[in-house]
Formats: sequence, C-alpha cells, structure tokens
Amino acid sequence: MMREPAIQNMERFTCSGGELAYRDVASGRDDGPALVLLHGFPTSSYLWREFIPLLSGRFRVIAPDLMGWGDSVAAATSSLDIAAQAGYVGELVTHLGIERFAVVGHGAGGGVAQLMALDGEGVDAMILLDAIAFDGWPSGSIRETQARLAESQGPPDPDLVDAVVRTAFEVGTKRRGRPSEGDLEEFVRPWRTGDGPARFARAINGLDGRGLTGRDEDLSRIAFPVLILWGEEDPFLPAALGERLNEAMPSSTLGLLPGVGHYLTEEVPETIGPMIAEYLRARFLMESHGHDQKEGVVMLQLERRPPWVDLAEDEADDWFTVEDEEG
Repeated sequence: MMREPAIQNMERFTCSGGELAYRDVASGRDDGPALVLLHGFPTSSYLWREFIPLLSGRFRVIAPDLMGWGDSVAAATSSLDIAAQAGYVGELVTHLGIERFAVVGHGAGGGVAQLMALDGEGVDAMILLDAIAFDGWPSGSIRETQARLAESQGPPDPDLVDAVVRTAFEVGTKRRGRPSEGDLEEFVRPWRTGDGPARFARAINGLDGRGLTGRDEDLSRIAFPVLILWGEEDPFLPAALGERLNEAMPSSTLGLLPGVGHYLTEEVPETIGPMIAEYLRARFLMESHGHDQKEGVVMLQLERRPPWVDLAEDEADDWFTVEDEEG
C-alpha cells in the first residue's frame, strides 16, 4: 500500500529561464542517491504527492514544477519547449550539487527526461510513464486547444482553462474518481488564478512537437537501465508509442497496464509506486532487496536478460521473475 501523501513546502531557484519552484526531500542519508521526478501536462510536482513519501526512504527526491507550470515563474522571453525545460532542470540539478541521478518522467516530463539523458550529463537510470516520444506528440486534443487559443484575443478565459484541465483528466483516466475533486482543484489552481490563464497558453504552446523527432539512433546508444510503464488505454499517447520506445532502447523494459489510461500515476499509484521503487533499488542502486530468503520473495526482475547470461528458462525476457520460499 502507498504511504499517506505528504506535500513538502516548495523551495525556489532562479535559473536562466526564470524561477523554478521545486520540492527537495532528503532520504536521511547524507550521501543519498538523487532521483528527479518530472511531471507532464497539465499537472505540476503535485503529481508525485503519493510517490515522494515512498521514494524518499532511499533517495533524495527532487520534484520541480517545470518552468512556467505549477508555481514556477517563467521570464517573459523564456522558451518553454521541452529542450529548454531540460536545460532549466539541468541547472537546478547542478545548483543542488548533484552529479549522478535517476530520472522519472510522465507525459511531457518524459520527453524532458529523454533530452536530459541524451543531451545532458548525469543520468544513470530512467523511468518513462506514458511519455511523449519521437513525432507522436502533441496529441490531437492538445493541437485542438492550441488552435482554439490562437483564435482568441489575449489570455484565455479562466473558465476555459478550468474546463480544459478537467476534460484532460476526464478523458485521460479510465478509473473513475481519480483524481479526487480536491486533487483536481490543486492541478487547476495554478492555471486559473492570477496570471495563470496567460501562463497556461504559453505552456501549452511550448508543446510544439519538436526535440524528439529523429532521435532513434541516439536512443539506441543508451546503455543505462530504462523502465517504461504505459497505460494500455491511453487515449493521448497510444501504447504503440511505448512499444516503439522499448524497441529503440536495448537496455529498456516495457510494462503495459491493462485498463489504465494516460494518468497512471493517478489511477494506479499503489501498483506502479512499488514497481518504480524496486526497479530503482535493483537497477540504479544495485542494492539487495533486504529480504531474508526464508520469508518469501527472493527476486524481482525488471530488465532484459543480458546476452552473456546463460538462460536456464525457455521463457522470453522482459517479464517479472518471482521465486517463492521453496525455490
């Protein structure tokens, strides 16, 4: 079961694009390994409210609001495309003195994560959750909203912004009641209040479809562990996109979640939270699971078997292997 959500106070860092708001939750270890969590559209670092308490037991968790999103404040001339966002997050990581880290990205945040891995330094493991990729974005609904905003004069009406955010969750989730009304209000709040509507227009126009096209060969050279989790019923970014990503990266593993839409962090946090934690423990930290073998679970495998391993089984790779106490 996931732990109770705990929302930490936001800290702030001024970078080249403006002021980034972020959550920095230490693991309790002075040398604790770092984990960067990147949300997608139209959310904020609040997306990780149930994951931070779980993951901060082992990691120093850094969860920023992307520039111009959530409570981050972009300079008037700053670019908000994913390449620029990767740069701003990279500045934050450097500011915090972090040299090596794992990164988890959902949606547009998954695109930012890919660019940090491909063009930046320090990424040693990556988890992508229903991430934008290749030329398969922005979704049709995003393009429709962009066109609608282009026809209007000045900032969009707050009620329109409210409706777009709520519709995104209504269409993008398959399990009713997720997120709750209170959580939905927190996702809407930054876009509706103050200059939120104008920031919403800038943010959504930053989803321009550029930055990931033609990166297939670059992705094929990624050697660190990559876990891809995807809702099979994602109406915005189809599961075929996740399968293509998995094929592009030899070091990746793909898990498809049946009956789940785009916002799997909202729909099945109890399922993917432990999966993320265990994958990072095994493949990023290379730590033992800490269980006495007499107690039950012995091994959780989340990876392609490397070619130099002499396989004793006939089963295909990319699946979980669990052994009970009797072996």
